[in-house]
This record gives sequence, structure tokens and C-alpha cells, in this order.
Amino acid sequence: MSIENPATTSPRATSSTVTGGRAQVALLVVLFASFMDLLDATIVTVAAPSVAAELPATQSQLQWILAAYPLALGSGLITGGRIGDEFGRRRVFLASLVAFALTSAACALAPSAGMLIAMRAVQGLAGGVMVPQVFGIIRSSFAPASMARAFGAFGAVQGLASVAGPLLGGALVAADLWDLAWRTIFWVNVPVGAVALVLGIRVLPESSAPRRARLDLAGAALSALAIALILLPLVQGRDWGWPWWGWLLLAAGGGLLAGFGWHEHALAARGGAPVLPPALLRTRSFTAGLAAAVLFFGALGSFFLVLSLYLQAGTGRSAWQTGLVILPYAIGSIVTSGVGVRLAARAGRSLLVTGSLLLAASQAVLWALVRDGGRPGYWPLGAALLLGGLGLGLAAPILVNVVLAGVPGRHAGAAGGALSTVNQIGGATGVAVLGTVFFAALAPARSAAETFGDALATVLPIQMAVYLVAALLMLALPGRAGTHRT
Repeated sequence: MSIENPATTSPRATSSTVTGGRAQVALLVVLFASFMDLLDATIVTVAAPSVAAELPATQSQLQWILAAYPLALGSGLITGGRIGDEFGRRRVFLASLVAFALTSAACALAPSAGMLIAMRAVQGLAGGVMVPQVFGIIRSSFAPASMARAFGAFGAVQGLASVAGPLLGGALVAADLWDLAWRTIFWVNVPVGAVALVLGIRVLPESSAPRRARLDLAGAALSALAIALILLPLVQGRDWGWPWWGWLLLAAGGGLLAGFGWHEHALAARGGAPVLPPALLRTRSFTAGLAAAVLFFGALGSFFLVLSLYLQAGTGRSAWQTGLVILPYAIGSIVTSGVGVRLAARAGRSLLVTGSLLLAASQAVLWALVRDGGRPGYWPLGAALLLGGLGLGLAAPILVNVVLAGVPGRHAGAAGGALSTVNQIGGATGVAVLGTVFFAALAPARSAAETFGDALATVLPIQMAVYLVAALLMLALPGRAGTHRT
């Protein structure tokens, strides 16, 4: 999943520019941290069947293991950026880096599915505080020419993490180092975090914002709790038997969302800095962009869970073989992401629509391959996934900047933060909703390939329709990407 910069757009204040070798090491430190964060959004999908078998984890718990991380990450992005502005980006970055490494170790040591879910949520929250500091440190501490190269390097790290996640996850599970199986996918963060911490203490400069907005902690808490209450019955409802109180939780989540809206309006009227400025919702392109982001990343977030389960439990592939099957998807996204970024200033909306249509076409090809219950070979699957990766690379890296082109400059920081948050929440919602559809469709059949193939064939048309609706919404977006550095 793509993470754009949610930091505020406050001008530089207390900061010092790093140059030469120190700048290179400082960039390496923040890129290491970004790589860990992005890697953990994808690495667990390939390991999911191994996790479910060992702990053991129910189907709904497996959904939460995947969804808890992006949900908590999204909840922390905007507030995390403002905490760094207030208390110092270096200080907050190093503290959240330590928290991320420690919670990764806690995930690796988790004795039960419930504990793993809880630690994944805390790990995601640590990542949500850490990621905004990366952008803040680059913006405040690098010379203009170095800054451009630094942001380019971050884009490359995003692509590398998308490739490394499935492959590294599959390799670590297959290697079963020290009989740790899936737990090594979390242990790997600890030494990387330790090295980044030691170097960060030595080379990272401190910086903070001159005008510090008061944190909207109430708004952040209301929105996070509302989304959690909505997702909880959607994921657990089938296991619970859809009791009346599950529907009550769903209604309570809707009520809290309404309360969040009221709170944001009241805070803006008092001159405060709400998480989501109400004025943004009166911008048609922004509301269309929010809806498109939820749908786009919702379909994407659920896809790798259901595909990994199909490939391993349905077709009998190992975790490593599953990573290799997914590799063309990552390669496709790397191929087109650079093209998309270069052309976004001239054809941003067209690229978004084209990317969504390619993803829909990819789902249609996969549906044709799996619907008969057979065991498709590597090359047909790889070709279908390559098509999807090409679409992802065109759309995901530029979605936020295209939406921002229709947002007044004074709201660019808040809009970028809101969109980045929605990207993560959309991914978590997709895991919850479409994961539930997939597990509900796992009716007994003559073979595992037919059982899981039928379930995947049930989800793929829904994902295809979601991408098509997202493409329609994208038609309401500006034609070109914005120039705001969000």
C-alpha cells in the first residue's frame, strides 16, 4: 500500500541542514525505517496460512491480524505528524522507531492469535507516528537538491518493499530458521531497527514547526473508535451468528462517525485545527477522491489475503512459491510507477482511470483462471498479476497528488493527511468486508482447489466492480497532479 506524506505544510523553523556523508547516512536511516513500515504491510499476507495453522487462528482472527496494522497506522498518521512538529521530529522518530522494533519482537513472541492482533495494532500505531517524521526530517533537514533526490529514493523504497514483502515472507517461512517459521518475519525488524537507532542518534538533526497546531486528539480518537466499531461486527458477525448486539455495535460506530463530524465542525468554528477540516468536504473533487481512495485501497487490501490463501491452501503451493507467483505483480507496479510519476503533471486523471481499469481487467482474467476449480500454472497467473501490477503502478503513487490539485493550498497538508489515512483505513476495511465474503464462500467441495477456487471466484467480481466504480469517481478529479508537497 502506498503511503503519502501526511505531515503538515508548516514552513521550516528549528532545523539544521545536513550535507555530505552525514546526509547520506541520515537518509539511509529514515529509509530503513520506511522500508520496515512498508514491508510489514505486505509481508504477513504470504505468511497468513502458516500463522493460522500454528497459533491457531480462526478465520476472523486472521482478518484482524492483517487489518489491525493498517487501521492503527492510518489512525496515527495525522496526529503523529503534529506530535513531531510539537516535540521535535528527531526525538519522536527515534522513540517511535524503538516502539516499532519492540512491538515487532512482541509480535514474534505472541503466544496466541489475540495477543498477535493486539501487538499488530500497537505496531501499526508506532508506524503511524514514525512515518510522518520521515517526511518532516527530509523536508526540514535536506538542501533543496538533496530533498528531491531523497523523495525519489523514498519512492524507490516503496517499490522495493512491495517486491520484498511477498518474497521475503515466503523465504523466511520456508526457511523455518531456528524452527521459528512465521515468527522470523517480525524478528527481522529488530536488528534493522537497532542499527537505524544507533545511526539515527549520531546523524539525525532535530527540527520542529514554528506554528504548532493544537492536537485534535478527540477527533483522532473518535474517528479511530468509530471505524473499529464498524469493522468489528463486519469481521466477527459470522462467527457470532449475527446477534442483535452486533448490529448495535455497527449503529454505534455510525453514531460515532456522526459525532466526529460534529466535533470537527465545532473545532473549526472555534479556530482550531481539526483532523479533517469541514471545508474540504465542500470540495467536490476531494470528496470524490476520498471515496475513490477507500474503494481502490479496499479492493487492494483484501486481494493479497484471499490470493495467498487460495495459492497455499487451495493449490498446495508453499509460501515461497506463493511469493514467486505474486512477484510479477510487484514488478509490474515498479515498471509503471516511474512512468506515472513523470506523466502525472500532464495526465494525472487519465493515468488513475487507466490504472483502475487495468486492475479490473486483471481481476477478470484471474476469475477466468480459477472459476473451474483447476490449478492454474505459474505463467497464466503471472501474466494476470503483471497486468494488475501495471495498473497499480500507474494509479497508487499519484492518487493523493491528483486529488490535491483540486484543493486550496492552505488545506493541502490537512487534505494529504486525510487521504493518506483513508488509504490505510480503506485497506483495513477491504480485508474486513471482502475477507468475510471469501470465508463465507468456503463451502465444502470435491477438492481444496475447488473449495478455495470457488471462494476466490466469488470475491474477484466484487473487486473488479469496486475498481470500476473507483474509475468512475476518478473522472471527477482534476486532470493533472497538484504541485503541493504533502
